[in-house]
Amino acid sequence: LTVLEETGVELLEQPLPEGAEGELDALQTGVPLCADESCRTSADVERLSGRYRYLNIKLDKAGGLTEALALLHEARRRGLGVFVGCMMGGSLAIAPAFLLAALAEYVDLDGPLYLKDDRQGGFRAEGSLLRPPDTGKFWG
Repeated sequence: LTVLEETGVELLEQPLPEGAEGELDALQTGVPLCADESCRTSADVERLSGRYRYLNIKLDKAGGLTEALALLHEARRRGLGVFVGCMMGGSLAIAPAFLLAALAEYVDLDGPLYLKDDRQGGFRAEGSLLRPPDTGKFWG
């Protein structure tokens, strides 16, 4: 952790396996920790609060947009930051996560970029920016 602090790492995601969160109780670090695999639904927030400063919200893990929004709301209510990520999937599957991304400090929605074939007119990367789909081709 000292090396991470000295090199300016902004965020450390899921430093311990799911279920080992109790080991973080005595940890002192200047690098903010983010729960990923340990965080699925809003019911997880109480257990993770005080151990992590950020929660990684993924639509696939949450079960969809409704629970992902509830998770975001509960994270904010408890003063936690939000990271919006994704599993591997096409642009259509990732599209609802853009609603959450507008409310997050960190965003990583690059799943469609790794697919050999995504939807025609799907998301595209321009440098570090992810551009929305061309609506004329995406929905038609």
